Amino acid sequence: QAQPQESGGGLVQAGDSLRLSCTVPGRTASNNGMGWFRQAPGKEREFVAAASWKGDAILMSDSLKDRFTISRVNRGSTMYLQMDRLKPDDTATYYCAVARRPYGSRRKEDYQYWGQGTQVTVAS
Repeated sequence: QAQPQESGGGLVQAGDSLRLSCTVPGRTASNNGMGWFRQAPGKEREFVAAASWKGDAILMSDSLKDRFTISRVNRGSTMYLQMDRLKPDDTATYYCAVARRPYGSRRKEDYQYWGQGTQVTVAS
Protein backbone atom coordinates (compact mmCIF):
# COMPACT_ATOMS: atom_id res chain seq x y z
CA GLN A 1 0.00 0.00 0.00
CA ALA A 2 1.36 3.41 -0.97
CA GLN A 3 -0.31 6.46 0.45
CA PRO A 4 -0.86 9.43 -1.85
CA GLN A 5 0.96 12.61 -0.85
CA GLU A 6 -0.56 16.03 -1.48
CA SER A 7 1.31 19.33 -1.66
CA GLY A 8 0.80 22.89 -2.83
CA GLY A 9 -1.72 24.21 -0.35
CA GLY A 10 -1.38 27.53 1.40
CA LEU A 11 -2.88 30.90 2.22
CA VAL A 12 -3.94 33.02 -0.75
CA GLN A 13 -6.15 36.01 -1.50
CA ALA A 14 -9.51 35.79 -3.23
CA GLY A 15 -8.99 35.77 -6.98
CA ASP A 16 -5.58 34.08 -6.79
CA SER A 17 -4.63 30.71 -8.25
CA LEU A 18 -3.07 27.60 -6.72
CA ARG A 19 -1.92 24.30 -8.12
CA LEU A 20 -2.15 21.26 -5.90
CA SER A 21 -0.04 18.18 -6.59
CA CYS A 22 -0.52 14.58 -5.62
CA THR A 23 2.12 11.90 -6.01
CA VAL A 24 1.75 8.17 -5.50
CA PRO A 25 4.89 6.06 -5.04
CA GLY A 26 5.60 3.18 -7.36
CA ARG A 27 2.88 1.77 -9.58
CA THR A 28 0.08 1.87 -7.03
CA ALA A 29 -2.06 4.19 -9.12
CA SER A 30 -0.84 3.38 -12.63
CA ASN A 31 -3.98 1.37 -13.47
CA ASN A 32 -6.41 3.21 -11.21
CA GLY A 33 -8.51 6.31 -11.34
CA MET A 34 -7.65 9.13 -8.97
CA GLY A 35 -9.65 11.94 -7.49
CA TRP A 36 -9.65 15.13 -5.46
CA PHE A 37 -12.02 15.77 -2.60
CA ARG A 38 -12.23 18.61 -0.11
CA GLN A 39 -13.59 19.06 3.37
CA ALA A 40 -14.35 22.34 5.08
CA PRO A 41 -14.72 22.56 8.88
CA GLY A 42 -18.07 21.18 9.99
CA LYS A 43 -18.97 19.94 6.52
CA GLU A 44 -19.01 16.63 4.69
CA ARG A 45 -16.13 15.68 2.43
CA GLU A 46 -17.18 16.60 -1.08
CA PHE A 47 -16.12 15.56 -4.54
CA VAL A 48 -14.02 18.00 -6.57
CA ALA A 49 -12.62 16.17 -9.60
CA ALA A 50 -11.46 12.78 -10.84
CA ALA A 51 -9.45 11.36 -13.72
CA SER A 52 -9.13 7.90 -15.22
CA TRP A 53 -5.92 5.89 -15.18
CA LYS A 54 -4.93 7.40 -18.54
CA GLY A 55 -6.13 10.83 -17.55
CA ASP A 56 -8.47 11.04 -20.51
CA ALA A 57 -11.81 10.50 -18.79
CA ILE A 58 -12.51 13.43 -16.49
CA LEU A 59 -15.24 14.05 -13.93
CA MET A 60 -15.70 17.49 -12.41
CA SER A 61 -17.92 18.98 -9.78
CA ASP A 62 -20.54 21.00 -11.65
CA SER A 63 -20.03 23.95 -9.34
CA LEU A 64 -16.25 24.00 -9.79
CA LYS A 65 -15.66 23.02 -13.42
CA ASP A 66 -15.39 26.62 -14.60
CA ARG A 67 -12.50 27.38 -12.25
CA PHE A 68 -10.74 24.06 -11.49
CA THR A 69 -8.85 21.72 -13.81
CA ILE A 70 -7.54 18.22 -13.12
CA SER A 71 -4.69 16.48 -14.94
CA ARG A 72 -2.46 13.42 -14.61
CA VAL A 73 1.14 13.01 -15.77
CA ASN A 74 4.11 10.69 -15.31
CA ARG A 75 2.19 7.55 -16.29
CA GLY A 76 -0.46 8.45 -13.78
CA SER A 77 1.74 8.69 -10.70
CA THR A 78 1.27 12.46 -10.44
CA MET A 79 -2.01 14.35 -10.44
CA TYR A 80 -2.62 18.08 -10.36
CA LEU A 81 -5.53 20.29 -9.44
CA GLN A 82 -5.29 23.76 -10.95
CA MET A 83 -7.53 26.15 -9.05
CA ASP A 84 -8.20 29.59 -10.50
CA ARG A 85 -10.19 32.60 -9.29
CA LEU A 86 -10.25 31.19 -5.78
CA LYS A 87 -13.00 32.24 -3.39
CA PRO A 88 -13.21 32.17 0.42
CA ASP A 89 -15.73 29.30 0.06
CA ASP A 90 -12.92 27.20 -1.43
CA THR A 91 -11.22 27.15 1.96
CA ALA A 92 -10.88 23.50 2.95
CA THR A 93 -8.52 20.60 3.35
CA TYR A 94 -7.99 19.02 -0.06
CA TYR A 95 -7.48 15.28 -0.30
CA CYS A 96 -6.08 13.11 -3.04
CA ALA A 97 -7.36 9.55 -3.37
CA VAL A 98 -6.71 6.43 -5.47
CA ALA A 99 -9.79 4.70 -6.83
CA ARG A 100 -10.49 0.97 -6.68
CA ARG A 101 -11.07 0.86 -10.44
CA PRO A 102 -9.50 2.33 -13.61
CA TYR A 103 -11.95 5.22 -13.69
CA GLY A 104 -12.62 7.97 -11.19
CA SER A 105 -15.85 8.37 -9.29
CA ARG A 106 -17.83 11.02 -7.42
CA ARG A 107 -18.34 8.63 -4.49
CA LYS A 108 -15.90 8.52 -1.56
CA GLU A 109 -16.65 4.82 -1.14
CA ASP A 110 -15.07 4.07 -4.51
CA TYR A 111 -11.59 5.11 -3.31
CA GLN A 112 -9.18 2.88 -1.44
CA TYR A 113 -6.15 5.02 -0.57
CA TRP A 114 -6.29 8.54 0.81
CA GLY A 115 -3.65 11.17 1.44
CA GLN A 116 -3.34 13.21 4.62
CA GLY A 117 -4.63 16.33 2.91
CA THR A 118 -3.28 19.80 2.21
CA GLN A 119 -4.86 22.96 3.61
CA VAL A 120 -6.07 25.70 1.30
CA THR A 121 -7.15 28.96 2.89
CA VAL A 122 -8.57 31.78 0.79
CA ALA A 123 -8.73 35.18 2.46
CA SER A 124 -11.33 37.72 1.37
